Amino acid sequence: MPTQYDPMGLLASVVIATLASYVALDLARRVHATRGRASVLWWTFGAGVMGTGIWAMHFLGMQAFVLPIQLGYNYKFTLLSWVAGVVASAVALGVAGRMTYRPRNLIRGSIAMAIGISSMHYIGMAALDMTPSIQWDFPLVGLSVLIAVIASAAALFLFHRLLKVATNRRVPAQFGAAVVLSAGICGLHYVGMAGAQFPMDSFCLSADRLGGAALTVVVLLVSVTLLVSTLLLSMLDARLQSTAERLTASLVKANTQLKSANAELQERAFTDPLTGLPNRLLFEDRLNQALSRADRLNRDKERVEARLAVLFIDLDGFKPINDSFGHATGDLILTEVASRLRNQARENDTVARVGGDEFLMLLEDVPSAAGCALVARKIIGVLAGAFSVADRNIKISCSVGIVLYPETGQREKLIANADAAMYAAKRAGGSNYAMFEPSMGADANTQLELLSDLRTALELGQFSLHYQPKVSGASNRIHGVEALLRWTHPVRGNVPPDEFIGMAERFGLIGQIGNWVIEEACRQMSEWREQGLRMRVAVNLSVHQLRENNLAERVQAALERYHIDSSQLLCEITESVAMEDMHITRRAFEALAQIGVYLAIDDFGTGYSSLSYLRQLPAQQLKIDRSFVKDLESSSDARAVVEAVIQLAHALSLLVVAEGVETEGQRDILLGMQCDELQGYYFARPMTPGTLLEWSRGQKPEHAADFAHSTTA
Repeated sequence: MPTQYDPMGLLASVVIATLASYVALDLARRVHATRGRASVLWWTFGAGVMGTGIWAMHFLGMQAFVLPIQLGYNYKFTLLSWVAGVVASAVALGVAGRMTYRPRNLIRGSIAMAIGISSMHYIGMAALDMTPSIQWDFPLVGLSVLIAVIASAAALFLFHRLLKVATNRRVPAQFGAAVVLSAGICGLHYVGMAGAQFPMDSFCLSADRLGGAALTVVVLLVSVTLLVSTLLLSMLDARLQSTAERLTASLVKANTQLKSANAELQERAFTDPLTGLPNRLLFEDRLNQALSRADRLNRDKERVEARLAVLFIDLDGFKPINDSFGHATGDLILTEVASRLRNQARENDTVARVGGDEFLMLLEDVPSAAGCALVARKIIGVLAGAFSVADRNIKISCSVGIVLYPETGQREKLIANADAAMYAAKRAGGSNYAMFEPSMGADANTQLELLSDLRTALELGQFSLHYQPKVSGASNRIHGVEALLRWTHPVRGNVPPDEFIGMAERFGLIGQIGNWVIEEACRQMSEWREQGLRMRVAVNLSVHQLRENNLAERVQAALERYHIDSSQLLCEITESVAMEDMHITRRAFEALAQIGVYLAIDDFGTGYSSLSYLRQLPAQQLKIDRSFVKDLESSSDARAVVEAVIQLAHALSLLVVAEGVETEGQRDILLGMQCDELQGYYFARPMTPGTLLEWSRGQKPEHAADFAHSTTA
């Protein structure tokens, strides 16, 4: 019986085969790229879609097959052919998604896929219930199966090659692979169809079943819609997975960076920035660990088996080096001191820098006091060697205090007792060491008690601010006040600032106290404003506050909290602190200047710097140290220095304040030099906020008769 094909049906089958192949490769990549439940879902769903697409190609090809008689398809075998297509697709996706690329696995997978696809085709042919039966050309049937095997092998091979193709080249490469796979599927179908012979008297018993042009259109539309929708869903899932992977990678990178930043912050928190040695916090932590180990070893023993020692090392006469050669030279010497001390320590010992020129050394497993004394003598010897800095040979000495545990030191007082022993060595002339003795503990106990009280003074409200006026040299008006910290101890009474400020700096309390000073000064300015007094207030900043990255933010928050104009707050920093680390000082000053805070250099003349160097800082004011003002009436050198400083400061557009003015003669000399502002006991001592308010209302003590009632900043 003569046969032919409908060209449109033939074209439709080829298009569906190509589209199904493209979608199949995309689904295989989704199965390969996912794991767990998602992979199973894609495999199950993909098998149905891919099987339907391949079956649709087969069905359209059958519909394009034209005989002189009417054809139709048996329901049961048509369904079985679709099932065979889905099973073949499931095998294909499973093999492609999970197969390890080896020749043996490729052959097995290809044969399994070919059996499934061939079964789909020939079961579909059996849906044509012909009588007499179709006569088969078995060589062509065998060739069609061989084509199926080759097409399956090519599909698996091309899929694994596609996994290595760059993203920007994936679409054309995948389309090419789909064309190859489609050619194989079509080759199987049409070679198989060529092997089917229909006798002249053939009759289709299922002619009244499935078939017709309407069914062809439905199959075409449904299959195209299903394949395109699945392709879009696969692409969307791939995009979402790629986005999720990028986000995950970003989170991992951010987490790594965060860990690195935390590690760096932790290192900074426990490390001295100049020398790289542990600071007091880390030293105390290691000391506590060493004490716990020693106590554990010595517990329930008849004799002491584990000893440790703390050495307190202080450089003798280091301040004159800073004053004479500058802080840069001093920093180089401190760095070299740290290196020499580190070389004297064993691997399990700890060397720390806890102050400007103060160091601590923790020695574990020491045999006796004699061994500690030997270490102290070595330290004194190595530090006595000359330091070669800037073509100079500078010599220093040191004093060492030693405390031994458990024999001569209570564990909570080891550092304080070592400190007391060090001062005993200094009193003996320096360049020496001293072992701690109980008689030295009286001063250490006093210091410990004061430190304990200082830790709670803030929360108990024992701090207050007194205010000393600054007087305009031109108008004799009050231009502002300086806030001075006072501590009223419940037992000791007023504790002088020079007794507790240094202690607060050494034990890490100055930052908290400094923040309170800023907050209280802003609160007081707000209260004065409500009482009709507008006053600029100057506060002193410590080096520890300058090192805090959020200093400007805290200052701005306090100003905004009390609605204070930023120009009413003046922040002062001493010259020596400013020169200690110019980078940190400049960064802090620039941040404060950006929010509009006034800035001043205090105690000018006590350090080793020049006006032009300090002018790198955005300061508006310079305060001459009281040591120069004190000698104005008796020393021509002092007058020459002060006058030169005032003239140079004015040339650099800096206002000049002289502090420590105590006599009329000092005042007159400074006014003659055109000093901008004066401050000192001649005008007024520091006073409480209430007393200052009374001044503004005309109730003024001696030497204040000329002050104006209305004060402005």
